[in-house]
Amino acid sequence: MQTLWDDRYALRTISMKGSAIRELLKVTQMPDVISFAGGMPAPEIFPVEEFKEACIRVLDEHGSEALQYGTTDGYLPLREMISRHTNQYGIKVTADNIMITNGSQQALDLLGKIFINPGDRVLVESPTYLGALQAWNTYNAQYVTVPSDDDGIQVDKLEMALRAGPKFMYVLPNFQNPTGVTLPLERRERLVELADRYGVPIIEDDPYGQLRFEGKHIPTVEYLDDQLHGNGTSYHGNVIYLSTFSKILAPGIRLAWVVATPEIIQKLVTAKQGADLHTSTFNQIVVYEVSRKGFLDEHIKRINSVYKERRDIMLEELEKNMPEGVKWTKPLGGLFLWVSLPEICNSKELLIKAVEKKVAFVPGESFYPNGGGLNTMRLNFSNAQPDMIRIGIRRLAETIKESIC
Repeated sequence: MQTLWDDRYALRTISMKGSAIRELLKVTQMPDVISFAGGMPAPEIFPVEEFKEACIRVLDEHGSEALQYGTTDGYLPLREMISRHTNQYGIKVTADNIMITNGSQQALDLLGKIFINPGDRVLVESPTYLGALQAWNTYNAQYVTVPSDDDGIQVDKLEMALRAGPKFMYVLPNFQNPTGVTLPLERRERLVELADRYGVPIIEDDPYGQLRFEGKHIPTVEYLDDQLHGNGTSYHGNVIYLSTFSKILAPGIRLAWVVATPEIIQKLVTAKQGADLHTSTFNQIVVYEVSRKGFLDEHIKRINSVYKERRDIMLEELEKNMPEGVKWTKPLGGLFLWVSLPEICNSKELLIKAVEKKVAFVPGESFYPNGGGLNTMRLNFSNAQPDMIRIGIRRLAETIKESIC
């Protein structure tokens, strides 16, 4: 129905598109559908009792502060705790380098707000995180893409893209969303070297870095950049680093953080004030209380044990059931793996048939900012119980066999 508002929408709404994953979740939340679609943690390992105890303690001991307005940059003890954690990895930052946001999604939106003018180029991997594209499409970003393989972004193809003059580069080096792959040390070093040569700063998104099941920790891009410019013990600010509590505690609390120079933090603070004034004071204090006495380290070990088992089961079932011509990544951590079908396949069309068989995934096309990936899909292994993973992969394999035979 035509209304008086129809001709009054801002031009930016033309480029605002709903998340394919959010829309898909509406369908896949039917109780009989086994969903590998969402990037959801396993709810049965949420630390409910620890949160319950922390909530009572916060209300008893800090009630008037927790229920009051807070500062835009975030609860100081929480920021100090994050700075201490960051310092363990060789980057010397203080609370002045950190801002708390309502999830990483808000951080991405605020970064778009302060950096992207209409038509600005942003360099991204292809495929890349859909949420970043959704945030920056609103600001009419244009994307310069570099393809990735089983070792992440192909740095031998990076230089040509950097010559296009992007405003910044956006990468997810650890257990990337959507592919699950990890950027090796040699590629990280080359990426930092080329970005420095062409004067292009980097946004490093690291929501999954602590969810490593095997192999050794690889230094962050942030750390390698600081080594290039100094002795690796002070923060230079050429890399803006993002991480979150969503994957290591619970996504419903909507808490993440940005590490940047105080000057950038102040710009973000100003932008956030216009959006929501500040992140929930209560949530921040509760997370601080849950995390501050070493609980988080033990909890992450439990998460990794559960997710490793589920990844292993999914890989085993893929190997046993998938027809010839189907390939997949073998992630060392995180939440996802990436499936490539024969080129004749269209995963969007396949999804319709898969849902009829009561299994769901995310078609890969949405993760390609400039098109492509019609024969790809993302599978999440963290959310479904082991038995459901087995049944779901068999259903998916059956669907694929029927479609390509």
